[in-house]
Amino acid sequence: MQAPKKAKKRTAEGANSNVFSMFEQAQIQEFKEQEEIDEMLKEASGPINFTVFLTMFGEKLKGADPEETILNAFKVFDPEGKGILKKEYITEMLTTQADRFSAEEMEQMFTAFPPDAAGNLDYHNLVHVITHGEEKDQE
Repeated sequence: MQAPKKAKKRTAEGANSNVFSMFEQAQIQEFKEQEEIDEMLKEASGPINFTVFLTMFGEKLKGADPEETILNAFKVFDPEGKGILKKEYITEMLTTQADRFSAEEMEQMFTAFPPDAAGNLDYHNLVHVITHGEEKDQE
């Protein structure tokens, strides 16, 4: 009967010593990022759609990540430097990689940033809105 009690005691003492040792560094970073996202969501004035998200994201980026940094991220997918990406290509990337976009999110993005008649998305415009916000007519 003594052995099980000692095992339980060691487990309890070990759990109190360093709870963060149970998690990988990448997991701890994800927890921190989730907290930042939760704080951003609390700042929203209403429901968040893709356009509201871009505006909020842009506000957080101002002064933090220059436009050129974000453009360089897109240029990875545009080795010829045309400044455009095919709608089909960007849809494939955003719906199959990392944090996948839903069909509704893709529709919202293409409503806010419609591709041209040839099906090309001007990512320079997208990055400009992310980093500077939408410029509304002041008339």
